[in-house]
Amino acid sequence: MNRIDRLTAILIHLQTKRVVKAQELAKRFGTSLRTIYRDIRSLEEAGVPIGAEAGIGYFLEDYHLPPVMLTREEASALLFGAKVIEKFADESIRTEFESALYKIKSVLKRKDQEHLEDLEPRVQVAKRPTTPPFSDALLVDIQRAIGQQQVLQLDYRSAYKDETTDREVEPVGLYHYGAGWHLIAFCRLRQDYRDFRVDRIRQLNHTGHTYSSQNRLTLTAYLEKIQQTQHLEEVVVRFDKQVVRHIQEMKYHYGYVSEEEDAGRWVRMKFMTQCVREVGRWLLMFGQWVEVESPDVLHETMKELAQEVQAHYLSERVNS
Repeated sequence: MNRIDRLTAILIHLQTKRVVKAQELAKRFGTSLRTIYRDIRSLEEAGVPIGAEAGIGYFLEDYHLPPVMLTREEASALLFGAKVIEKFADESIRTEFESALYKIKSVLKRKDQEHLEDLEPRVQVAKRPTTPPFSDALLVDIQRAIGQQQVLQLDYRSAYKDETTDREVEPVGLYHYGAGWHLIAFCRLRQDYRDFRVDRIRQLNHTGHTYSSQNRLTLTAYLEKIQQTQHLEEVVVRFDKQVVRHIQEMKYHYGYVSEEEDAGRWVRMKFMTQCVREVGRWLLMFGQWVEVESPDVLHETMKELAQEVQAHYLSERVNS
């Protein structure tokens, strides 16, 4: 990116937040802090009213650029985002994003509009089948409650006890994992932080009350705390080089950490996992092309799982 483009991009970036730190700009544009300071001075000399708070960051004082035209690559990136949102967000988010996308498309050049129209059917995103949710229109309400620090009332169906409970919660953030959205919130009933799967919320209501976010963990702090308290066990296995190329994406689902080539036909991989048995079920599919080095409990788990499979098919043959 040349300097003129970077100055324009910095100006746009300053319009996206109340306060922007110099470190944030340096990280985004891959430059030093000194370069960012120089760029800010150049913008000020050009008449842009940029304010600064020592130790906090920069901000714009009643200044806005006119609408910025998107490049073709930026417009294509938005199309990719729309495809992902279509499969991984609920109806409330899809509706709002579709409305925003129409507005963006309306200011594109005709050639870029035609480019998106041609590209749209050629980009598809698959979604893993999940249990039908109780509601398909909660994410916008939850986002609003997070932003305005509103206390929510949930009718929540627990997967473990198969019962519905009434909860008042202080929403901390939304987190997507395990093929679904999760509301992380402080539960007033349990007096602790809880993870609520959004598709298990039968009903959501605003209580009309607010809470102070200063008394609660941020989403980042909560996730760091969970990672620190989770008990992870190290698993070391050797894969035959013939099958390694088939697991490049799958391995990350099981806590992949590192790998190294062993002598001969093997690649040794290390994983950190909470559930050794789950890793065992995955490894079972590779048969003789995988060997377990540690822990010993995984050796026993593999034997047990193999015996279960053998018993199942032997009994099936007898019954037939």
